[in-house]
Amino acid sequence: MAAKKRQKRTPKRVASKRLQLSDLPSMTDAELLETRMSDLPLVIEGTPLEQRTVKLCEELGTRGLKFRPHFWLSEEWFSPDGVPGIAIPFYLAHPRLIRLERKMLLEVEGGSQESCMRILRHEAGHAIDTAFRLSRRSGYRRTFGSPSLPYPDNYLPAPQSRKYVLHLEMWYAQAHPVEDFAETFAVWLRPGSRWRSRYRDWPAIEKLHWMHDTMKSIEGKKPVQRSRAKPYSLRSIRTTLAEHYRRKREHYCVEVPSIYDKDLRKLFSDDPADKHQQAASQFLRSIRTELRRAVAEWTGQYSYTVDQVIAEMIQRCRQLKLRLRNAPEKTKVDAMILIAVRVTAYLHTGGQRVAL
Repeated sequence: MAAKKRQKRTPKRVASKRLQLSDLPSMTDAELLETRMSDLPLVIEGTPLEQRTVKLCEELGTRGLKFRPHFWLSEEWFSPDGVPGIAIPFYLAHPRLIRLERKMLLEVEGGSQESCMRILRHEAGHAIDTAFRLSRRSGYRRTFGSPSLPYPDNYLPAPQSRKYVLHLEMWYAQAHPVEDFAETFAVWLRPGSRWRSRYRDWPAIEKLHWMHDTMKSIEGKKPVQRSRAKPYSLRSIRTTLAEHYRRKREHYCVEVPSIYDKDLRKLFSDDPADKHQQAASQFLRSIRTELRRAVAEWTGQYSYTVDQVIAEMIQRCRQLKLRLRNAPEKTKVDAMILIAVRVTAYLHTGGQRVAL
């Protein structure tokens, strides 16, 4: 997840609050949302994050790499241009903020140890690229493409392609050459990945061999770029959590395809004879969480995006006054399929948004 250039924002003026870590568990959502990010008393030390960063450094050492990235808390995951370090989203530094993140966006990126390590390995790829200026090598460009290509806001993945490794969700290696490099590095780095056998018959194996040879060439060497700067550190971000989540929601709440009436009428009934059956909108609301989780897992899409499709579906069912036609279990399965089809159709129309 490469850092993109950010425009300066006019911060909302909020009275500074001298918070302590002990204050966070008792704060309401409203109180947290009014808090400036710079006022959050968060550190990596002494949290599960510290253990995970130590684990990442141990993995680098096991591979013979002398390079160790530095870490800091920020608004999101990224490794900035020119700085061989890794920014980690603030919410992972405290369980109360993890709960808020889940409530606001319905999921927590990097919330489990496994998913956190996956992202750390990916970001370490960006950091080591910067540390040794690997993208300047001709072999890098031949293998992954030009890193100077404009970084997209959206990309159209080819799910069946074997030219790219699979590491993060949504075929992230296909987003840009720098992401292809970082994803390939992450697969190479992960202990027990067995990449030689896993990708043996894939064209992506050539990228992994190049990565292996390149990492051997810098084994035991000191980085060329050694900056310890911490761009966009949490203490420098003056916006409130409310503003942060407003922007995040706008980012993930993309324009999804409309749920066609004919599809809904196949799934549900508008026959007056079924007027005593449960309302379709009520039924969908009752299983909304289950629908969202299942479809997000199937499609690899963000839970918040999937939830917008379901919300649109519920609203349209209410407008059309639709009711259940079939047994609830069968209807639930059919509804999952319909939502997955709509989300996947969006994925393949070129609208897949890349999260940075």
